[in-house]
Amino acid sequence: MANRSFGGTPNPFGSRSSRPGRRGLEPGKSGNPKYAEWKDPDENSVTAESFPRPIDTQRRFSGLLAATALGVYLLLIVGATTSLADAGSACSTWPACHPPADPLNQTELAIAWGHRLAAAVVGGLFAATAVAATLGDASSRVRAAVLAGAGLYVVQVGIGAATATLGPAAIAPGLHLGLGVVVFTTIVLALAWDLEFATGEDDDAIDAPEPEPLGSEATPAPRSLPSGGLERARLTAFAYFKMMKPRLMWLLCLVAAAGMALAAGPDLTPGVIVATLGGGVLAIGASGTFNHVLERDVDQRMSRTADRPLATELIPVRNAMAFGVLLTVASVGVFLTINALAAALGLAAILFYSVVYTLLLKPNTVQNTVIGGLAGALPALIGWAAVTNEIGLPALALAGVIFLWTPAHFYNLALAYRDDYARGGFPMMPVVRGETETRKHIVYYLAATLVATVGLAWITDLGALYAATVAIFGGIFLWTAVVLHFEQTESAAFRSFHASNAFLGAVLVVIVVDALVL
Repeated sequence: MANRSFGGTPNPFGSRSSRPGRRGLEPGKSGNPKYAEWKDPDENSVTAESFPRPIDTQRRFSGLLAATALGVYLLLIVGATTSLADAGSACSTWPACHPPADPLNQTELAIAWGHRLAAAVVGGLFAATAVAATLGDASSRVRAAVLAGAGLYVVQVGIGAATATLGPAAIAPGLHLGLGVVVFTTIVLALAWDLEFATGEDDDAIDAPEPEPLGSEATPAPRSLPSGGLERARLTAFAYFKMMKPRLMWLLCLVAAAGMALAAGPDLTPGVIVATLGGGVLAIGASGTFNHVLERDVDQRMSRTADRPLATELIPVRNAMAFGVLLTVASVGVFLTINALAAALGLAAILFYSVVYTLLLKPNTVQNTVIGGLAGALPALIGWAAVTNEIGLPALALAGVIFLWTPAHFYNLALAYRDDYARGGFPMMPVVRGETETRKHIVYYLAATLVATVGLAWITDLGALYAATVAIFGGIFLWTAVVLHFEQTESAAFRSFHASNAFLGAVLVVIVVDALVL
């Protein structure tokens, strides 16, 4: 089951374009027979060469595009670090780096040299990509995006040279970094379009999904509590705990912790930490409980959620509602021990997830995941507000990272459980727009997330450890997203899903460490 190809599973809830399960593309899939160079290993086929050596194949070209995009991103994050550390003043010449006569901080010199060397490597990648796109069988818009990005990169290098030789005052502040973001955007668009052209289909959505009616085979029988008192208490307690969605707690608590760390730094007090995280856990539990109550009928239709306590009638609805209200009151009460703003934001998070997302967005719009990302972003504001009793720009920047990361993260899960969501009647992106469009949007939102991490570094004093972490884990996430396009299996989707979790978890941990210790 874990390794099935998305396209190979029959769907009783609507028609879809016909395609067999696969590990690669069939000949002529994209309209260009040269793109059929990766075959089933059992087939003794000759690999087609549609790009100049040493690129040769479409898959290698996609890899080159991904490497170039990652290189540009690395250059962005190094450039932001260089600016924050004022390391640009360590070099008074270009392209070589000759330090001024005054005593020099060796760390700043190392950062400056790293920026120059990264720029040289990225220039080589851009040149190779431009040549391959021009001489190979890249689509016209991919070729145009690559060439535009390469041209803008040359301009950006010129601006960097002018800044180094004439001084920062000679160039508009932020122009160098801003142009870098534009360059990154062009190469990511080229990558997304190339992957879509090479591995996608024109129409792989499920047409007019009809939710499976209650009482079908997927509906579990009601569960009864065991007769033994201890076993009965244990099972009931676990059911209430499960309703609180504990799997969400660690990551959302990390988001709040990062917000607190950015706001207070080493001055963060244990009392604020305990109250903020405690209120947050209670708020997450309340949101999860209300979600279980409101989706109990739909949960019965979906194999992923059919064993939930409300779906199996293990917990009465009245008891679950009372439990959710109790958690809400407790959460607001704990937050009020800090300040009223944190309490208001905590209550807003509960209402947004329970009412706006669960009742309004999730069953009615394909953009449910995108807009619903606000629920995951609110803990960043809560953490900051708990310390400062206000909402600051760094908190908004951190919330922006979480908001943009959410679709890139959750669309992988939506791909893996596409048929299940169709069975539940939810208009998720893979159901309504198809797998091809969903995979492309994963790349889009991942790129936007990476840009947001650069913006966070730009407006805070996060240093080299943060830069290295987001570059490494961002690269892993991007690579798994690219592999997902070619493999198109549940295991590939889960691999990208776990890479997204690792990326955000690592970034949040390093924010806490950088702000509190370094």
